Amino acid sequence: MKSHPDRKRLEKLFPAIREFQALALEHGIDDIFQDNGGKLLQLMLIMGLKVVPGREGNDAKNDAGDEFEMKTVNALKTRSFSTHHHLNPSIIAKYRTVDWFFAVYEGIEIREIYRMQASGIEPYFAAWEAKWHANGGQDINNPKIPVKFVRDKGILVYLAADD
Repeated sequence: MKSHPDRKRLEKLFPAIREFQALALEHGIDDIFQDNGGKLLQLMLIMGLKVVPGREGNDAKNDAGDEFEMKTVNALKTRSFSTHHHLNPSIIAKYRTVDWFFAVYEGIEIREIYRMQASGIEPYFAAWEAKWHANGGQDINNPKIPVKFVRDKGILVYLAADD
């Protein structure tokens, strides 16, 4: 099998990608190509936060120990933030205890970051909880929070400079 001609370009870029991954590892992100790892690293560095280790808790914390849920969206592909693949009352209870940061990207370019208190997201939590009970305790697959809702109700904490 013959390699694609762009393989040489990739090989030339790869040292910088390895450096990006090394930076991510320093901040507790194992793989910049999985689970929005690269975007999560950027979001946390902009906001001055640290990764909360493990996959069961919240995503980040500040120096005071306050934890946060972090969500990203590529606005060129979708108009809503994904939440959790197996949403249930215990996850919703966790979500109700922390503030959230929502980062809006266009491709790989960060454009805006919003902060919302959990109380501002409560209409979604309540609806999801009701749906879970109405469906006989079946986990909800990845309910969404619209970007428009976040822009309307959230506090803009970061706006990228126009190029």
